[in-house]
Amino acid sequence: MPGRAIRSLSRIAFFLCGATSLFTAVPFLMMRGAELPVQSEWIIFVAALGLVGLVSVTLAVLPRSLIAKPCGKDRDDEQLFLLLLKWLGTFAVISYLVALVAYLAPHTWNLNPQLMFSVCPMYFVRMTFDPSLPMTFFLLAPMNAAVYGSVGLTLGYARLVFRKQSQPGR
Repeated sequence: MPGRAIRSLSRIAFFLCGATSLFTAVPFLMMRGAELPVQSEWIIFVAALGLVGLVSVTLAVLPRSLIAKPCGKDRDDEQLFLLLLKWLGTFAVISYLVALVAYLAPHTWNLNPQLMFSVCPMYFVRMTFDPSLPMTFFLLAPMNAAVYGSVGLTLGYARLVFRKQSQPGR
């Protein structure tokens, strides 16, 4: 039973993080940097957000056998979903904290917007208007965590796939 709960929780988390990444890409695509104080290569952000969003949503809806086969694992291996969930959670927690630091950083720090867009996709909200602290805690930082949770999921799955291919004798 714990394996089924982990798989169900993982799939829900994969889908929510992937959908958030896809929906976060929309403002980057629509604005194209026109109304922000800094110009940037917006297509890079849109492509990256779209890619990790699609991978996350795909992993949420694929059957277990199709997820496990490229990794060289059995479809009933409980560690498969647990490991992916750990990657997702680690990246989500770190990016939640990064979003809070980006919000709480004084304007005198002059954070590089290009860097901040890379590490905190929701930073453009802070540049266009100044959100309140509760809005940051309960909306913007969790959205940032979901986006980077998708990144962690994508990297974790890629690690499983490529580690399997690099091991001789399998």
